[in-house]
Amino acid sequence: MELPRGTWPRTVPAVDQLLTEGLDLGPVTVLVGENGSGKSTLVEAIAAAYGLNPEGGSTHAMHSSRVSESPLHEALRVSRGLTASKWGFFLRAETMHGLYTYLEDLPGSPDDDLHEMSHGESFAEILARKFRSPGLYVLDEPESALSFSACLGLVGLLADLAASGRSQVVLATHSPVVAAVPGATILQLDETGYHEVAWEDLALVEHYRRFLEAPQRYLRHVLAPDSSSGG
Repeated sequence: MELPRGTWPRTVPAVDQLLTEGLDLGPVTVLVGENGSGKSTLVEAIAAAYGLNPEGGSTHAMHSSRVSESPLHEALRVSRGLTASKWGFFLRAETMHGLYTYLEDLPGSPDDDLHEMSHGESFAEILARKFRSPGLYVLDEPESALSFSACLGLVGLLADLAASGRSQVVLATHSPVVAAVPGATILQLDETGYHEVAWEDLALVEHYRRFLEAPQRYLRHVLAPDSSSGG
């Protein structure tokens, strides 16, 4: 399938660049950028083109609630080495509860307790249970339910997967912590497409640094004049 220029989602610069130039994935590829820059569209399409359920889960997951994915995956071909594992897992934050229900309903499922956990605990448990086998791991904003320490744990887990030489990781994130996976190729998405940037040079990292140094520098732009005084 071809997506003509001028039609969605090719109107997103990062999508157009992907379809024009392709993308070589390293052991870990991290996508960062503002909302609407195309991060989720790209990781969702990579997952679907690899044969993973667009709503998340492993290679054989079949649950679906409402079809909302773009047709981009139909125009992509994801290729890994001939000897590489064909297994994979897509962690998509916004549809995790639907995945939990699907797993819960499987006969003899060992994952029928996820709904009983807190949001963050269930995410951490999915990571512990499913991120073990060699394969392709695709994650869309995994930090959404994780504490600072849990994000650090995720970084360690992803680094271990990449270091094994048998897995690849592709993730989209707004977190400077998650983006700091050692050895990752970091692509910053913007109005021109995507380009490789070192972690310390990311706009994301610079904004967090500045905010932590002086929160009022940012908050004065969003708070009403009397908010800081409690009026």
